[in-house]
Amino acid sequence: MPHSPLDCLLLPEWLVPVEPAGVVLKNYAIGIRGDHIALIAPREQALKVPCADIRELPNTLLTPGLINAHGHAAMSLFRGLADDLPLQVWLKEHIWPAEAQWVNADFVRDGTDLAIAEQLKNGITCFSDMYFFPETVCQQVHSSGIRAQITVPMLDFPVPGARNSAQALREGLQLFDDFKQHPRLSIGFGPHAPYTVNDQGLDNIVMLAAQLDAPVQMHVHETAAEVQQSIETYGERPLARLNRLGLLGPRFQAVHMTQVSDEDIALLVQSNTSVIHCPESNLKLASGFCPIERLWNAGVNIAVGTDGAASNNNLDLLSETRTAALLAKAVAQSASAIDAHRALRMATLNGARALGIDRQTGSLEVGKLADLTAFNFNDLSLQPVYEPVSQLIYAAARNCVEHVWVGGKQLLKDRQLVRMDEQRIIAKSREWGRKIANKSNA
Repeated sequence: MPHSPLDCLLLPEWLVPVEPAGVVLKNYAIGIRGDHIALIAPREQALKVPCADIRELPNTLLTPGLINAHGHAAMSLFRGLADDLPLQVWLKEHIWPAEAQWVNADFVRDGTDLAIAEQLKNGITCFSDMYFFPETVCQQVHSSGIRAQITVPMLDFPVPGARNSAQALREGLQLFDDFKQHPRLSIGFGPHAPYTVNDQGLDNIVMLAAQLDAPVQMHVHETAAEVQQSIETYGERPLARLNRLGLLGPRFQAVHMTQVSDEDIALLVQSNTSVIHCPESNLKLASGFCPIERLWNAGVNIAVGTDGAASNNNLDLLSETRTAALLAKAVAQSASAIDAHRALRMATLNGARALGIDRQTGSLEVGKLADLTAFNFNDLSLQPVYEPVSQLIYAAARNCVEHVWVGGKQLLKDRQLVRMDEQRIIAKSREWGRKIANKSNA
């Protein structure tokens, strides 16, 4: 038991630390000092520790903050712009032209603010982003108080803010240097996909990521067509090509993986590569199904991401995790596949592990960062409560997110954003919507 005073003592009805797995603590307390968890103890013991700020959280489930392991934050301003289309049509005929026309630093600033605000209200304390003008994204993350991994997007052709992957790589190195001491930001490389970055560009990323110990996130095996194209072009599946080039490993984050063979699983396991599962985007674009029960049983680390709001169409990681659990059961044809506790682990500790920050966050343990989400179970749709984690995954909605802390600082209180101006963000987003709609209809 700590002797020095706590900054804050939280008293929820249920506490789910995630590690150890499957545990639900009832009538326990969690104490915060500075930006870290200083105490986890039974309520009666915890109340003996000096603390000026004691908060009762009745009918509340306290978990680690949710981690959205893949997304494109500023694409929130394209939400609903091109729905009900297959991936390549959606991307090449609608999204890429819209990005070429509209995306600049102002667009990214306002779109990122919209995404951060939405994610905080949805219980997300950390997100991974892959989008243009990453230096602008970094500034918005810094001012908002949220935690993030920013992966610099790299493609072989001109995109907003970069003529090619070489320029993007140089800018990424500068960002890495600028933010290497930041307490809530990490910088990585984001080669878009195997079909948009050539071997030379990937070789450069392999070399620099190893030198800097930087993460690499990439869309991989998103569709059957991508896999077939790689076989025709390179004589091997995309994952095998990436392995040959030296990309796979504990720093590598393979997003989507809807097309998975036994050989792919063997490569993922041998290399200790993480998979980022984005089920709702994959379903909406009819891209395929990631067999996460098979991957889990093989020992692959699986995290959850929303993808961008242009293809989801929300940044609701609780909904995403429910979809992941339900879809896993259907794909595996087993009702016991990915139970509620494993689903929550994918949305918290597994996400932290994929992003390389599992020693700092992702579970509620003394010494870890105080990244916390409080879910209020007062709503009639959540009664009665037999098993709170099952209730969270299968019955709760994002509007039960009541409080959020990142590094001990409260960013959402009673469902109200503490640092961000919600009405200003809505007004800016509507302004962009009017401009884009008027131009599209002209």
